[in-house]
Amino acid sequence: MGEYDAGPPQPFNDHFDQLPDYAPFRTHFWFDWGPVLYRGRLDGTARLLCVASDPGPTERIAGRTLVGDAGQRVQGFLTKLGLTRSYLCLNAFAYALYPSHGFSVGPVLNDPDQLAWRNGLFDLARTPSLAAVVAFGRLARDAVDLWPGTAGLTVVEVVHPSSRDSARLLSEWHAAIDLLRPLVSPDPDGDNTGPNYGAKFLERDYAPIPRRDLPYGMPAWLGDDASGRGATPRRRNSVSRPNPDDRHTLIWRAPTT
Repeated sequence: MGEYDAGPPQPFNDHFDQLPDYAPFRTHFWFDWGPVLYRGRLDGTARLLCVASDPGPTERIAGRTLVGDAGQRVQGFLTKLGLTRSYLCLNAFAYALYPSHGFSVGPVLNDPDQLAWRNGLFDLARTPSLAAVVAFGRLARDAVDLWPGTAGLTVVEVVHPSSRDSARLLSEWHAAIDLLRPLVSPDPDGDNTGPNYGAKFLERDYAPIPRRDLPYGMPAWLGDDASGRGATPRRRNSVSRPNPDDRHTLIWRAPTT
């Protein structure tokens, strides 16, 4: 199975165990599936902190955040910076959010218990190695704005990877790569001199999720949906929710090729 993520070290494990109860806010979230908390390095070696909004269906299966189509776009972003391992991905929310509720969850972000816990998590992620933070999307930006610990860090705000405004995504992500390349050192096996984003988002702009980011025993294809993106009809993720959504069911499909 090669490398795999054995789970959080004790300081993070203890903090994750203290996640405040989401029950008062459960109408905004797919609550019954539980939280998904991170992906990447929790050992103090992360040079870049990526903050997104919330986990999705694929993330729930993997138990790690940003592993579906949006996560593979973020992994492509990291690849352009030459980062193969020295990053950490967190979220504004630990539970999957109903997209239509995105403008209704300000009170959750600002809830004193949620705010203290989230800022405490970001504080644990801020080590001497950390050089920059990228907030992917409005909710991530709001969460980072509420964190006092950004002093001295470069903070970049870009549109979320699942944005349907491709022109804006390409423009903002291109500028972010240009800004971050001189600030964030690549890993020894990484390369930050490759092509930046162009006029269209291409398959080469994606990257599969490394095995070292996933728990032991995940199928080899989880975190790499290239075959689905190239299929007809196109399928961006291996995990989906039924339609109509019963709030309790996930559908997980293995590739057919």
